[in-house]
Amino acid sequence: MISKDDLRKLFLFESLDDAKLEWVQEHSTVVEYEPPAKVYIEGEPATCFVVLLEGAIALTRRVHGQEVEITRTDQLGAYGGATQAYITDSESKTYNNTMAPLGPVRVLELPADQFGPALRKWFPMTMHLLDGLFLGMRRSQTIVGERERLLALGSLSAGLTHELNNPASAAVRATATLRDKVAGMRHKLAMIAEGKINVKQLHRLVELQEAAVKRAANAPKLKALETNEAEDAVVDWLQDRGLSSGFEYDHAATLVAGDANVAWLDLVAEAVDESDLQSAVSWLTYTIETELLMGEIDESVSRISALVGAAKQYSQLDRAPHQVVDVHKLLDSTLIMLTAKISPNVTVVKEYDHTLPEIPGYPAELNQVWTNLIDNALGAMGGSGTLTIRTERDGDQVAVTVGDTGGGIAPDIRPRIFEPFFTTKPVGEGTGLGLDISYRIVVNKHHGDIKVQSEPGKTEFTVLLPVEEEP
Repeated sequence: MISKDDLRKLFLFESLDDAKLEWVQEHSTVVEYEPPAKVYIEGEPATCFVVLLEGAIALTRRVHGQEVEITRTDQLGAYGGATQAYITDSESKTYNNTMAPLGPVRVLELPADQFGPALRKWFPMTMHLLDGLFLGMRRSQTIVGERERLLALGSLSAGLTHELNNPASAAVRATATLRDKVAGMRHKLAMIAEGKINVKQLHRLVELQEAAVKRAANAPKLKALETNEAEDAVVDWLQDRGLSSGFEYDHAATLVAGDANVAWLDLVAEAVDESDLQSAVSWLTYTIETELLMGEIDESVSRISALVGAAKQYSQLDRAPHQVVDVHKLLDSTLIMLTAKISPNVTVVKEYDHTLPEIPGYPAELNQVWTNLIDNALGAMGGSGTLTIRTERDGDQVAVTVGDTGGGIAPDIRPRIFEPFFTTKPVGEGTGLGLDISYRIVVNKHHGDIKVQSEPGKTEFTVLLPVEEEP
């Protein structure tokens, strides 16, 4: 049994009265350890509060499969283990680090299930304050974290709605125009039928119509100068054949957009009589325009489908929470969801290593990490700069780097950026939980790591994720 005098040499116990010292004497045990034995191990139930009496110890934490030393000390009275035994919540507690002796050591061990109640009895006001500190912070973190996720979801939803509105509106406009053009095509066909065009000529026109549809579907993209020259040539062709004033300007742009050049128009002129040429060209122009409008509708609907697919990929609806995933699909879906936040003056550079294997993880939560990092990067650049997303292999891990060309992170605040509630944003604009949540998702849930390098004009956050799950 340790003596009262020895206990009073320890700063933890120096102010205790005799009754409390006697309680410590009766309930504590002096234990000796030597390497490679461990005093306690991270992740195991926190059963003892440990105080160093003699020797030196190191505290370590496991990070993606490796033991990382946090600190080492030979200070008499240094403590660890069940340091939160006095907290009154009912959650199970485990050691949050490993204590390893660096040589022969003597430690004092107090059972957590007895030491916690004793502290609450001895120092009731202090315990209430500490309960409020730890439990209040935890509740605040939960509430604010949920609120932040809701705000982020609202922002993403607004951005997605904006992105969906553009192709949806385009499809509606194209559909309305298409209805008018189909009606015009029927009218022109009736005018052709009322003329003296023979069956052979009508058959040839139908063949040209089919050819026009194919040409419009595969029309090449012309540069502005090439488009102007082609339209001028078509206008000249139509004017040379004495078509009504204004006709050539109404139809030239559509004909050129559908790749109906002068050589193709010559085939039309050969197929019908001169008196039917205007009606035939108008009918074929309507055909080309309807095909172009249907292509626009198809493109718009495909865009909507792609956005909905990206939203499902981002939210991981109807999918298992834990699965093997391709990080590139997750990154792309996140970028699509954040499109509305990406300024036209921000250049997005994607440097993907597509040879990377799929990795096990929680994709919905990883998307939250990418969202936080990309959103912070965009905020740091203030609407102008280069956003770089890079993936590569780093040993037995996949490395995902989000870089920006903003002002950088000041060296004096860099050690605090992963702390909960720490933010450099103005009051009301940031909760300080984005990086804290990201850190817990990557480190605690995926057994990975987040590293940061920063200097003015170049800041990079690198997320390391194991390729294989830890046993």
